Amino acid sequence: MTEKIHDEDRKVADSLPMAVLNAIQNPVILVDENGLVAFANWEAEVFFGASANYLARHDISAFIPFGSPLLTLIEQVRERRAAVNEYRVDLSSPRLGADKLVDLYVAPVLSEPGSVVIVFQERSMADKIDRQLTHRAAARSVTGLASMLAHEIKNPLSGIRGAAQLLETSVNDEDRALTRLICDETDRIVSLVDRMEVFSDERPVDRHPVNIHSVLDHVKAVAKAGFARKIRITENYDPSLPPVYANRDQLIQVFLNLIKNAAEAVADKPDGEIMLTTAYRPGIRLSVAGTREKISLPLEFCVHDNGPGVPSDLVPHLFDPFITTKTNGSGLGLALVAKIIGGHGGIVECDSQSNRTTFRVLMPASKGPTAEDSEPLTIIKGQSR
Repeated sequence: MTEKIHDEDRKVADSLPMAVLNAIQNPVILVDENGLVAFANWEAEVFFGASANYLARHDISAFIPFGSPLLTLIEQVRERRAAVNEYRVDLSSPRLGADKLVDLYVAPVLSEPGSVVIVFQERSMADKIDRQLTHRAAARSVTGLASMLAHEIKNPLSGIRGAAQLLETSVNDEDRALTRLICDETDRIVSLVDRMEVFSDERPVDRHPVNIHSVLDHVKAVAKAGFARKIRITENYDPSLPPVYANRDQLIQVFLNLIKNAAEAVADKPDGEIMLTTAYRPGIRLSVAGTREKISLPLEFCVHDNGPGVPSDLVPHLFDPFITTKTNGSGLGLALVAKIIGGHGGIVECDSQSNRTTFRVLMPASKGPTAEDSEPLTIIKGQSR
């Protein structure tokens, strides 16, 4: 009987390290002295697209690009018997997929000579969070600029426009065109300043549980009645989504902006198409500044288009103010989108390549009145399974 109890204790002890490793939200593998993948946690199975049993029958070199610096790091750790960190290592390949940029931690297993443990930290989400923080800092800068412009520019413009109107009554037809030009240009500048004033509005918004599909259907109807009249718009919704805790009018403003951008991107394509998708993805968990609270952003709302895509050098700055690909654009639309979604405690990102651009909005689900107190993200806590 005692021996049976000891066997059960050993099983519990053996299962505990496995449970811990599988709970880690980063891919972790153990490479033995022969180069075989002796262990892989759940995240590693997802990362490599293969089961642990399959990985265990193959050399690590079979899963990473030829000539990868990871192989050199493994040999270095074996020789020095000391841990090594390497940052921004590109493991992109047809097997692993594109944009596999990772940070690596490689350490020796002292009880198993020749064996090393490797921890992969994917850079894509960390880079996105960094860009979100940059976008918000830029939005704060625009807030101050907008306040200054509103007070220091609009008043003189009113005087200039009034003077031009007075001149218009006493000049000939040829000069009247010039006074009309002055009025039109001052009106255009006032309109630009009015759009920027939105950034300086820091009043709390009235938020309630909102059905995102109702919002998207409304935005689609508006688009089909106007700027997207001739463009095919399809949907792929998850009908089981919980409500999002948000301001309905501001969400309409966000998705009108995103769909209008998508419509302009596909306007010249005979097969131009916009797709709206929603999904529940329990992915990012974020810490709230100054508290121990953690916020999950499981609600994913996407606007896809099959336009030419955004230039790769512009993507990291796309949500910065005054950045635009349009000839007559002001570059404030996406900056306002980032400000609104950030104010709701969410994030917005763009993934773009030729014939496929996706604007992805991640937001928290409705959780009652306390959700109104949520603050913008500060610390990434990884993914939940």
